[in-house]
Amino acid sequence: MDAKPTANEASPFDDGELYDILFKDLTYGIDFYVGLGREAKGPILDIACGTGRILLPCLQAGADGDGLDLYEPMLAQLRRKAAALRLMPNLYRADMSAFRLPRHYALIMITFNAFIHNLTQEAQLGCLELCRQHLLPGGLLAFDTFFPAPGIIATSENTRVLEGEMQHPETGLPLRCYDTRSFDHVEQIQHSLYEIELVDGAGNVKTIHRSEFRTRYVYKAEMALLLRNAGFVRWEILGDFNRKPLVQETDSMIVMAWRDREERGGEVVRW
Repeated sequence: MDAKPTANEASPFDDGELYDILFKDLTYGIDFYVGLGREAKGPILDIACGTGRILLPCLQAGADGDGLDLYEPMLAQLRRKAAALRLMPNLYRADMSAFRLPRHYALIMITFNAFIHNLTQEAQLGCLELCRQHLLPGGLLAFDTFFPAPGIIATSENTRVLEGEMQHPETGLPLRCYDTRSFDHVEQIQHSLYEIELVDGAGNVKTIHRSEFRTRYVYKAEMALLLRNAGFVRWEILGDFNRKPLVQETDSMIVMAWRDREERGGEVVRW
């Protein structure tokens, strides 16, 4: 994932075990992507695969799958989990906008809103072009993302907001997640300072894990133009995993784009 931290803080993807504590039980998108994996008539690739929240269920469902991620700690955690399940996916460490893999895929997924970690138009197009080039003719690229509603971007910036609270799976003590956001509305960039507080038995904050990252959100018409310029000739931009239309600014954005069945070459012709 191209989620570059600033010089001051680490990336949130530098600790695969902590990431798993927060997200391993999240069911967001699993049924959708596992269903696509079952339907795929060929191998699948999970880009920004993280610790395998989506990839491992796809493999358990019988898919032939590979994973790609920028962060070695995430891949290391995925390797441990896959080994425990007696699974051996091919895993690659690479940026989603600059990768070359040895085979082509019937399905490529970019899950859990990872596409917005492409911070420039060049990176966005590079990612989409490479996905198209790595698809088999007729293959599907599917990913989920969003664009922020006014309730997010119109709120006071640099305000520490509690994103969620859960119990630590080992200690049973509270674990709290905070996000402090700021925006560059012209460049469509969100900056996040993410803080995870671990609390002791007396209710005091024992440890704070701080990280920061930037993301670039994309609107519906802009996404369609990116897909066109990346060489796709057929796509759908939907509002939820149930494939309803994208009609409200509070909807998710689910993108499904197919490589032309007649396409043989890998180069992109700009429109």
